[in-house]
Amino acid sequence: MKNIPIRQLPNGPKEPKLTERFSIRSVQDLMKGQDMVQELHRHDFFYILALKKGSGSHEVDFKPYEVCDHCVFFMRPGQVHKLDLKAGSTGYLLQFYDGYCLRSDADEPNMLFKRASNTNFYQCDSQRFGKLNATLNYIYQEFTNKELKYEEVILSQLGIFFIELLRQSKQKLSIEVNPLYPQERLEDFLIFLAEHYATEKKVSDYADMLSISTFQLNTITKTLLGKKCSEVINDHIILEAKRYLLGSSNQVSQIADHLGYADVSYFIRFFKKHTGYTPEAFRNNSR
Repeated sequence: MKNIPIRQLPNGPKEPKLTERFSIRSVQDLMKGQDMVQELHRHDFFYILALKKGSGSHEVDFKPYEVCDHCVFFMRPGQVHKLDLKAGSTGYLLQFYDGYCLRSDADEPNMLFKRASNTNFYQCDSQRFGKLNATLNYIYQEFTNKELKYEEVILSQLGIFFIELLRQSKQKLSIEVNPLYPQERLEDFLIFLAEHYATEKKVSDYADMLSISTFQLNTITKTLLGKKCSEVINDHIILEAKRYLLGSSNQVSQIADHLGYADVSYFIRFFKKHTGYTPEAFRNNSR
């Protein structure tokens, strides 16, 4: 099975040094007066593109966005994207591995980070982005100067950055509105889904993994995502199918087998039911 290209930070996710687990770079320095064009690929790390000024296009998991001033793109590991960022754009690019911002003894900050990362695109007003940009300026200086305890300062400032993102979005910061337990179970479910979608496709499979009832799991996904659990499972399978249809030259039968469908004709019907296209038609129309 040919995979979509996966980009990594230079020294891999297990390196202990901060500079090999986290980086922040000036967009204008990266671009050097030229367009930044990245073809379809995925990362194994978190990716934040915060643009004070920007133009171009950005497609995240096949959803197109117009790049504009005062916007933030927040991508989780495994998401597929392609970017066409025009010369003259300014801002910061942050990259870090899963676990860098998560702390074993800090449930609430961890949950704020996870909730912030669930949204791929934030359009900010100038005042709100000004706060975000000031925080990023501070992080950039700490990362560049590397003075005493700079790692702790960066982590603290990242926490402020995530809170500001959530304030900008329609989400509520109050833990009483979204209690930790349902949010934690949702995160666990999404992790299990990403790992087992090819072999486990029933709501009961994931409820058993989480040691909760199917009713509880459906309640959690309806409350926090606005979808039944079965819809979330199907959406993830369709997304993975799209990723392989556009990110590889594999035959439909190979992709069906990778997704856990021994009967390719059943997979074709399933894909068409949820997208309106056969897999081949989707591939041809999207290229």
